[in-house]
Amino acid sequence: MNMGLTNQSTGAGVSTSELVIQRLSPDDKIIALAGNPNVGKSTVFNSLTGLNQHTGNWPGKTVTNAQGYCRHRDKGFVLVDIPGTYSLMASSVEEEVARDFICFGNPDTVVVVTDATCLERNLNLVLQTLEITNRVVVCVNLLDEARRKGISIDLDELSRLLGVPVAGTSARSGKGLEELMDKVSSLTDGKINPAPLVIGYQEDIEAALKILTPAIEVNGATPNRRWLALRLLEGDDTLLKTLKEKTELDPQENTALSTSLERAKSLLEQAGINREVFRDRIVSRLVSKAEAISSRVVSCQNKQYNLRDRKLDRILTSRRYGIPIMIALLGLIFWLTITGANYPSEALYNAFYWGEQRLAELFTLWNAPAWLYGLLVAGMYRTLAWVISVMLPPMAIFFPMFTLLEDLGYLPRIAFNLDNFFKKACAHGKQALTMCMGFGCNAAGVVGCRIIDSPRERLIAIITNNFVPCNGRFPMLIAIITMFFAGMAAGPIQSVLSALILTGVIVLGVIMTLLVSRVLSKTILKGMPSTFTLELPPYRKPQIGRIIIRSLLDRTLFVLGRAAAVAAPAGLLIWTMANVYVGELSLLSHCAAFLDPFARLFGWDGFILMAFILGFPANEIVVPIIIMSYTATGSLVALDNLNQLKDLLIANGWTWLTAVSVMLFSLMHWPCSTTCWTIKKETRSWNWTLTSILVPTLTGLIVCFILTQLSRLFGLV
Repeated sequence: MNMGLTNQSTGAGVSTSELVIQRLSPDDKIIALAGNPNVGKSTVFNSLTGLNQHTGNWPGKTVTNAQGYCRHRDKGFVLVDIPGTYSLMASSVEEEVARDFICFGNPDTVVVVTDATCLERNLNLVLQTLEITNRVVVCVNLLDEARRKGISIDLDELSRLLGVPVAGTSARSGKGLEELMDKVSSLTDGKINPAPLVIGYQEDIEAALKILTPAIEVNGATPNRRWLALRLLEGDDTLLKTLKEKTELDPQENTALSTSLERAKSLLEQAGINREVFRDRIVSRLVSKAEAISSRVVSCQNKQYNLRDRKLDRILTSRRYGIPIMIALLGLIFWLTITGANYPSEALYNAFYWGEQRLAELFTLWNAPAWLYGLLVAGMYRTLAWVISVMLPPMAIFFPMFTLLEDLGYLPRIAFNLDNFFKKACAHGKQALTMCMGFGCNAAGVVGCRIIDSPRERLIAIITNNFVPCNGRFPMLIAIITMFFAGMAAGPIQSVLSALILTGVIVLGVIMTLLVSRVLSKTILKGMPSTFTLELPPYRKPQIGRIIIRSLLDRTLFVLGRAAAVAAPAGLLIWTMANVYVGELSLLSHCAAFLDPFARLFGWDGFILMAFILGFPANEIVVPIIIMSYTATGSLVALDNLNQLKDLLIANGWTWLTAVSVMLFSLMHWPCSTTCWTIKKETRSWNWTLTSILVPTLTGLIVCFILTQLSRLFGLV
């Protein structure tokens, strides 16, 4: 099998369910990759396609799709990774997208990935897929984990019972993928004639189906008529809308269909089966069938195979220990990030300083004017150097550790621990996960809000995501904490104390997230919190190599690239403002003087407020602007250590109140430009983008104002 042979290109693209499929050849087959969350579907997808992938949004939906290309035995296959979902009954955006692509996307084969360690639960989705199409291959993944837990699965018997091909894989090690693609290829070529299991329902429902099914006549790429009849009897509004768009099938305009539907529903009503009862009986039948199949194909040598996971969960998700352990882990991550980032940051800065000297020699050799050197080197280059030196090392440490917790299966436990708090705030429990994503980058956290089904709760999560600091704000928080509050300690104790105080600041950010979420849910986004199913996946041994690659390529370099893209023009603007004079003062000084009376209300001065404003493109450049303003050099300067920086700040009027107020406003102020643009793309609304700017900013101003005025009132400064 040749996987990831060539880069994705826009070959003979065709529109499938309004999604443009990127084929390299007209003969390429379209494979839909379905499955529950946490079954290794992405690992199967990545292993088959390698780096030969591209991503986008499903048309009209804020749900990401990924397409990849692979070749197997000289045949091309386009894999479409549809959203992970537990069901196809369309109670969420993900379920609707997955269902619509399987129904109307006309895939040549649907590969349903399941988890060998909990096959019974995964068979529910398999059975629902078999009701829609017979072109299904079941992939039983994670066989290596099942083997370690003493679980064995009779794959041949499972294939016989389901009536479709079944392949066993251990995708993380690549085992079984060859056989999987063999069966996919045979099915798409017509060498296998599947006879999928037909699920029988109770007598009254079957009688209603006999009335309705013959009346359904549709053209084009459509799902099984029996399955369509089930959904029409259920009254699935989202499916009815899609059917009208894709197949022109409309019960209201088709007299024969409408009459049959009314007769079938009347029969059900006479039997005491309303819409809710109908759905419950359908689901119950699927669950019981999955249980029956599982009991025949799954055998366990050790009935207590998940005893270790249950013991861990009793501790990690308990009311007594869950939150303290979570905070302790957070503190450990911050300590490792603070301690580990110092040396690479210094090395990077030295490297950039060496590069600046070489550029200076080059500009001298070319007899370039001073203003050009100032714009390109003292402005743009130094700003980029500062952003990369300060931002890259912490991200290179933080993101792998975050991905490690993700691979271990701990992140869903965090959501479980915080679910009750978010429920009390009338927000969604999954907001705990999107909040965690914001620690690395708030823009990534905003994109992560797609996992929240409710539009109201998704907006709350987007608006409040900025209350947790991203990597761009960590350097300022760490520097202020170290200089003004942890400076009395020395050596390793100083870094531990800094990590503890920083953890306290983060906890404050979480508290503000909850408080503001509740305020929003009681005002402009009124509503009750929705319920959701949160599966706690088994604890798994992380793959260090994949963690490093994913965290560095997919997260660290991606976020750094966006920060650098906005920092470069910001450097030009800042240098220009600092070097263009009106009278005896620069434009920067004039602006700071104008803002100074307003800034004093919150414990700052005009230069600090100006730095926050000019730091809108990238939070990393706020501290450099403050330094540049106080030294009045007109360009960014380097200070050898934090002691020199502290002396500079104190000489310009900084007190403990200034430090605390700056920290609080850094924690609670407008999102950076990258995050704002991401919010606009996700909400498709300038109004909600403006709201996402105003809510944290006004919150930060109010908190800083109250702190400053109370401190002055009681003579604390």
